[in-house]
Amino acid sequence: MAAKDITGSVPAHVAIIMDGNGRWATSRGWPRLVGHRRGAERVRTIVEAAPGLGIRYLTLYAFSTENWKRSTEEVIGLMTIFARYIQSEAERLSAEGVRLRFIGERSRLDKKLQKLMAGIEERTKENDRLHLTVAINYGGRDELMRAARKVAEDVAAGRLTPDEVDEAAIEARLDTHDLPDPDLVIRTSGETRISNYLLWQSAYSEYEFTDTLWPDFTPAELEAIMARFTDRERRYGGAMTA
Repeated sequence: MAAKDITGSVPAHVAIIMDGNGRWATSRGWPRLVGHRRGAERVRTIVEAAPGLGIRYLTLYAFSTENWKRSTEEVIGLMTIFARYIQSEAERLSAEGVRLRFIGERSRLDKKLQKLMAGIEERTKENDRLHLTVAINYGGRDELMRAARKVAEDVAAGRLTPDEVDEAAIEARLDTHDLPDPDLVIRTSGETRISNYLLWQSAYSEYEFTDTLWPDFTPAELEAIMARFTDRERRYGGAMTA
């Protein structure tokens, strides 16, 4: 049998598509934004639990490039929740050794939110206990398009030759250039699609889909999913041999 990669090991990098906030709220007769606020509270719970479960990198899908299609009220509400989360969690994240980074295209975001994002990134940049990455205005296709544009610009400027355009050249220009690829991608809410999330990075990730809505997703369920991960054999395209 071909050599196994990390069978029996916990996933060091877990990426989560946090889905189901709106449905969680509407099923209770509440506005969708109530679900998003509860979802932000769930982020705190999972972030607190992650290091104890052996997770070193946690990447969360908060707002996609497609989410601008939602109602103006919901988009504004979400941006307000993001800003409040950064303001309320800055001191705690810093004290607990969490490094917070953001991926996605920032230019469309409110200038004040951009400033808050840059501020907490700077404040926590030396932390290493947990690397928390939040995807805001992020889409995998958009990220690849931006990376391709940078490659084209570098080739046109003579900084890169066509023969030098390889996987490493692309990866160096991704938003996640300083992060390892995710070992495990989890999607909550019962949907079984990846929704334009980490398309390049998750090429060989393991996937788990759970019916649990994000506000109800607990550290115990995360631990159970991680336990199942340890039973998987990751061969990265290699074949089983006798």
